[in-house]
Amino acid sequence: MFNPSRDQARQFLIEAWSKRRHKLPGTPMDILAADLVDLHPEYHALLEAEDALTREWTPEQGETNPFLHLSLHLAIEEQLSIDQPPGVRATFESLLSRRGDRHDALHAMLDCLGEMLWRAQRNKQPPDGDAYLDCLRRAAG
Repeated sequence: MFNPSRDQARQFLIEAWSKRRHKLPGTPMDILAADLVDLHPEYHALLEAEDALTREWTPEQGETNPFLHLSLHLAIEEQLSIDQPPGVRATFESLLSRRGDRHDALHAMLDCLGEMLWRAQRNKQPPDGDAYLDCLRRAAG
């Protein structure tokens, strides 16, 4: 099972973005990651900075961790591609229909995914796919 370290995950995103900027070929995952970075121009300079691998982003600083944000985007794209948890793709389609913008709909999913992961971590329990889908349905409501 693929379980990258924090630095490996960061390095992957940095390299995928570098390949895009330098017009180099990439794997399908590189292309997906670079497409997601493209959607977030506010992260471009951060991914190109020398301290990208070591910098910390904390809620107290008022900044979103770009690596966490992009990793959650990647997780959502994977969920949609395999419809896991079952029903997530159809729920996303409802959300997309309501929101009208794919990136906006993805951010609504990201909020629900982040909440589910936070609860699982706080409660020391596995992630609750049903609660995640309920959150998505409310957002699509």
